[in-house]
Amino acid sequence: MSQKNWYAIIGSVAGLLGICSVLVEEGSSAKLFSASRLHAQERIKPQPQSSSTAPAKDAVVEAQTSRPAVGTRAELQLSPHDRSDVFAAARAAAISAALQGQAKSGKVLGFDFARDPLNSDRPFQPAEEIMQKETAAKAEVTQSQQRLLASRYDLTPRLDPHVTMSRGKPLCIGPTVKLPDGLTWDALGRMSAAEIRERALFPYRALPHPLQTNGGQVFPQMQVAMFPRLQRFDVDFDLPEAFLPEFPPAIFLQQRPELGDVSRGEVVSINNFHRLFKDLLTPVQLEGLRLLLTPLPQEEFNATDDRKTIDPSLGVACFDCHVNGHTTGQFHLSPDIRPQERRFRLDTTSLRGMFTQQIHGSKRSLRSVEDFTEFEQRTAYFNGDPIRAMKKGFQELPRSAIPHMAQFQNMLDFPPAPKLTVLGRLNPSLATARELEGEKLFHGKAQCAVCHSGPHFLDHQMHDLRLERFLKDEPGDGPIKTFTLRGIKESPPYLKDGRCLTLEDTVEFFNLVLELRLTAQEKQDLAAYMRCL
Repeated sequence: MSQKNWYAIIGSVAGLLGICSVLVEEGSSAKLFSASRLHAQERIKPQPQSSSTAPAKDAVVEAQTSRPAVGTRAELQLSPHDRSDVFAAARAAAISAALQGQAKSGKVLGFDFARDPLNSDRPFQPAEEIMQKETAAKAEVTQSQQRLLASRYDLTPRLDPHVTMSRGKPLCIGPTVKLPDGLTWDALGRMSAAEIRERALFPYRALPHPLQTNGGQVFPQMQVAMFPRLQRFDVDFDLPEAFLPEFPPAIFLQQRPELGDVSRGEVVSINNFHRLFKDLLTPVQLEGLRLLLTPLPQEEFNATDDRKTIDPSLGVACFDCHVNGHTTGQFHLSPDIRPQERRFRLDTTSLRGMFTQQIHGSKRSLRSVEDFTEFEQRTAYFNGDPIRAMKKGFQELPRSAIPHMAQFQNMLDFPPAPKLTVLGRLNPSLATARELEGEKLFHGKAQCAVCHSGPHFLDHQMHDLRLERFLKDEPGDGPIKTFTLRGIKESPPYLKDGRCLTLEDTVEFFNLVLELRLTAQEKQDLAAYMRCL
């Protein structure tokens, strides 16, 4: 008999034995499996869904959720020893009684970088105690930030009746900032910078992180509802959902423009990316997308005691922050400024149109997508501190993998702008009179095109707006890079920290900062034009 036939017989026998084993054990293990599965499902507790369909499983949650064994075997029962505090470090007996005569009794009493949470009140403060304290304080943190927002903004959404984002979400319009009683935008616009500063009237002051001491990435509730692993116990997102981008955002690929939005209404994740993109991307691009969707340890989301989630976490993925290659307005603190109180809130920016950009990062002026990708994962994820990255378990991505991630990022395109020509100018046969007037202002009196030039509306430079001219008790920001205005209507809130909630707020901001003296009609025309981009 040939060797091939022997392999076939052996394989058949092995298969039969496996089937028999399953049949024998099926009856005895069915109840155990069923109870274990039910217990695991109760533990996951998915968020309620508005639709009747069952929520999609999150592979990251599944990977981190254990299935406890349910049974009566002796080894499964917890003993008094299991429940005792004998494992506590304070109960450990000294190796020698002679240590009592040594300095500090032979103990390390200072901060243990490998274990102790940062910002603890004292060395060796238990992580559980910090969690309880910050969880209890969370309500006041939230209320304090809401009081601040209410004092600065009218958060009642006023929606554009005609213009929407790519997937249909309405746009909030109109200035939201509150002015003192009796003061109008026209009157404020006629004041000098010195007068605004002296009277403390500048309305667009820096928007702070709700919990500046802890800082770190904060996700909006609409995203946390879908991915509970992104929930922090110490701070919540502050801006209303109406002022944020769509969730999920549309996805446009520059090599397949005829397909339009390829998201198909889904948040791209490690669960579904292969199904959605296997026929649209090359193997290299698909691998880059996989890496962008792979959770990696991050400052607040990791498997150490020094984290801000109740349960240990695998971390966050690049596309948790840049959802569908775009943004949902998530924010953190800039990683490259110290001391802590000087750091500014930094909104997550869209990755759309990365292929057009020559510098990356709001302050860091990184010169390639590859450098930006590597920097974000190795240091920005950890507030710019490589020691904390080592502590919390950053993954050393080989440089050979970084170009794969960069290549997919370079596939992300802007939303279609049907009123624009290939040179980035309005088509007069498609635009309204007000939009055409706005374009003239953009390239003329409003001076927008000085920085936002060309078909992609950016100049690849950094500019200092010198806001300190208007601020009495706050510093300026220094140079900030020019961001593209293509697709700008889909990326609220605006400026690096989201202090301008609408395009009208942004127009008012620059009218003051550039001392333009725009009329009310000119401001409306300019905003109408930018919604065409």
